[in-house]
Amino acid sequence: QVRLVESGGGLVQAGGSLRLSCAASGSIRGINDMAWYRQAPGKERDLVALITNIGSTDYAASVKGRFTISRDNAKNTVYLQMNSLKPEDTADYYCNADVVAGAPLTLLNYWGQGTQVTVSS
Repeated sequence: QVRLVESGGGLVQAGGSLRLSCAASGSIRGINDMAWYRQAPGKERDLVALITNIGSTDYAASVKGRFTISRDNAKNTVYLQMNSLKPEDTADYYCNADVVAGAPLTLLNYWGQGTQVTVSS
C-alpha cells in the first residue's frame, strides 16, 4: 500500500513563506510525475505545480515566479516552496503522484490527505 503524507502547512501573513513537503511510502519501485494541487472552499481542485521524474516543471500562471516545486527521488519526496504568499493562496494543498508499486508492478495515481494553508492579509 502506498501512502502520501503532506506536512508544512499553517498560518502565515501575506508576503510570507511556507514550505510544503510530501513523502511517499510503501512498496515503491518508482515515481513518475509528482504534483501539488489546491482547493479553496467552494472551488474546484486545481493544479498548482508539477514535476516529472527528470525534473521538468510546470506551474499555474497564478503562482509562477512565487512558488518552486522540487523533489528528492532518493527520499520519494516532493516539496513546494511558497514565497510572497497572498490571501488568495489560502486553500487545502494536496500532493499527487503517479507511483509504480506492488506485485505485480502497477502504475497508479495517489493523493495525500491534504494540508491547510491560510494566508492572512
